[in-house]
Amino acid sequence: MSDTLQKATDGYQDALRWGYFENAYGYIHPEQRANRPFPDTFKGLRLTGYEVLQAPRIQADKQMATQLVAIDYLYEDRQVVKQLTDHQVWHYDPAQKTWWLISGLPDFKP
Repeated sequence: MSDTLQKATDGYQDALRWGYFENAYGYIHPEQRANRPFPDTFKGLRLTGYEVLQAPRIQADKQMATQLVAIDYLYEDRQVVKQLTDHQVWHYDPAQKTWWLISGLPDFKP
């Protein structure tokens, strides 16, 4: 199970780092994506850094995990680097044998 969590967090990180934001959105649980359009805050966004501050930790129930990440980013029209701390919460779906990000996408501010 920890291997699948690591694959999920790595895939999510890669999607964000390379600017494939809609792919990153695919890691959000489908129920959370239902009836919600892809956020406009990703237009013109570029990540300049992604540092895992706390590696994924699976909780005792084996259904939840947390990870803490620092993300450096900028909007191309502003060229001001900002940083946020992303507290990621992941949930394991045993039926689909996959981890879903339930804490949502990072809250990028222009």
